[in-house]
Amino acid sequence: MTTQIESLDSVAGRHSGARDLLDRLAEVPGTRDAVVDGDRVLTFDQLRAGAVRVARELVGRGIGRERVVALCMPRGADLVLGLIGTLTAGAAYLPVDPALPVERRRHLLEDAAADLVVVSCGAATGGHEDCGASDGTFPETVALCRIAPDGTSVEASQEPFLPAAVSPANLAYVIYTSGSTGRPKGVEVSRGSVSALLADLESEHLAGPPGGRVGWNASASFDASVQQWTRLCRGDTVVTLDDQVRSDPAAMAGLIREQRLTDLDITPSHADLLLDHLEEHLGGDRPGPLTLLVGGEPVSPPLWHRLSAMAERGSIRAVNVYGPTECTVDATAGWIDSSREPHIGRVLPGLELRLLDERLSPVPEGVTGEIYLAGYRVARGYRGAPGLTAQRFVPDVAAADGSRMYRTGDLARRLHDGRLEYLGRGDRQVKLRGFRIEPGEVEGVLGAHSAVAEVVVDLRSLTGGPALVAYYRSHGSGLDRELRDLAAASLPGYMEPAAYVELAEFPRTPSGKLDRAALPDPEPVGREDSGDEGLSSVEQLIARVWATVLGVPVIGAEDDFFRLGGHSLLAIKLVSQVKAQLGVKIPLKAVYENPKLRDLASVIESAN
Repeated sequence: MTTQIESLDSVAGRHSGARDLLDRLAEVPGTRDAVVDGDRVLTFDQLRAGAVRVARELVGRGIGRERVVALCMPRGADLVLGLIGTLTAGAAYLPVDPALPVERRRHLLEDAAADLVVVSCGAATGGHEDCGASDGTFPETVALCRIAPDGTSVEASQEPFLPAAVSPANLAYVIYTSGSTGRPKGVEVSRGSVSALLADLESEHLAGPPGGRVGWNASASFDASVQQWTRLCRGDTVVTLDDQVRSDPAAMAGLIREQRLTDLDITPSHADLLLDHLEEHLGGDRPGPLTLLVGGEPVSPPLWHRLSAMAERGSIRAVNVYGPTECTVDATAGWIDSSREPHIGRVLPGLELRLLDERLSPVPEGVTGEIYLAGYRVARGYRGAPGLTAQRFVPDVAAADGSRMYRTGDLARRLHDGRLEYLGRGDRQVKLRGFRIEPGEVEGVLGAHSAVAEVVVDLRSLTGGPALVAYYRSHGSGLDRELRDLAAASLPGYMEPAAYVELAEFPRTPSGKLDRAALPDPEPVGREDSGDEGLSSVEQLIARVWATVLGVPVIGAEDDFFRLGGHSLLAIKLVSQVKAQLGVKIPLKAVYENPKLRDLASVIESAN
């Protein structure tokens, strides 16, 4: 299933010589805390002992180098044990978020040709439905507790921590990104690339001295997670943030103080919410400023200046990082300070960055060009897709050894001081709340509806911030609800359109092409009658909070928060506003479980 253009030997030859991650992990003092997962704590000795158990089970099943183990579990100690154990066996891991729709999970498992599916303790029922596989020919699903029971102690096993012999070119993980062809594509990243990433972060002082406390904030399906768990291999403690804490900025700020976090990787969208609560929790007996690695989407000028002001006061160190999954997480980094406007800094040591025009010629300083990345952190390619690999991983114009560079599709210009200013995409790909999305994949799902004649998905600025909008022409009418249901059943939440606009005809240019700029903005959503009519006093209060958060003038009792344009970040704002205006604290999941105004009001009344 591998798709690299070059031989594994030539890939290995490009690597910097950074020591394998597990060689470094073996040397960390065993009594130090490795993973903090709520009330559960694993020391490094316990982590290594558990990893040996996992590796022994995998090797016994014939799983080793170039084989793939799917880890279908949320962030937490179980996931860390499964991940390190898989790498200890010499195999590669495939993160599969259990919150994904079943069809999406099934596709990831089948496309990656996973050899085994590992789920959290208690999640497996003996069948494959837990991770989206439904037929008997699919690899076995096994619960982690059958391999590495909770409470693993060093005394229970005296087996030495001896990772399998591997090459830097061997596969470390496969992470899937949105695909322009309508299907997600799996990026294959080698072990040498991951080891080099950690070394590069250390060389640029983006990671402080070993022994820090790092927040694991990202989904394992998002490549930023790699930058977080790898910190274990230098002796840092990884503190996992569960979804409830992650979705509550006040709770996240409190956890940063309580756990004395030194590092946190976060998207700009989440950082903007966190800063409202963060500064009061910094200072005191902290060992130093909190390092925020901000990336995944562009940093707006207002957020840049908020971060730089806090950096000036010494409470944080803030870094703007940029990089595609195909180049092993971060490719450039720039410190955020008050002396400059937003930029993405300079290329990190493990890569070479080229700004090229359409003829693959370098562009002068100040001129816009497309970013191409070369070097030993460029991925092996897309799993099972040699044609797509050849399109995006092209011969390096500055090398004579047959090595490749990755065409990012991102535009930038080089400033006079050598830093890079990010200028957006040169194609249709969009970044939304830290996730890379190909609108064509969303269009493919919606276009599968038998009544849809034409569909276009575009990123628009709505009242609640940037969001996907689906425009469609149909053989019937009024398909909004059916299309929403179709998207929810097939796509991750971050890829679901926030609004649907039905058009009789699509606007066209004189040449007959779609005139994307002429697509109308969605009309404000809401009821035309009085929203207060027939509402209880509590429902009226909640309706006014919704109106503030969603920018919808009138809201009725049966209106649905998410069908009015709500999304994950607006849900976080809603919970915060309910607490601020009504003095009632509700969990974020209450919004998802009770999206209708009347139902949520009932929950709030009960909690009051």
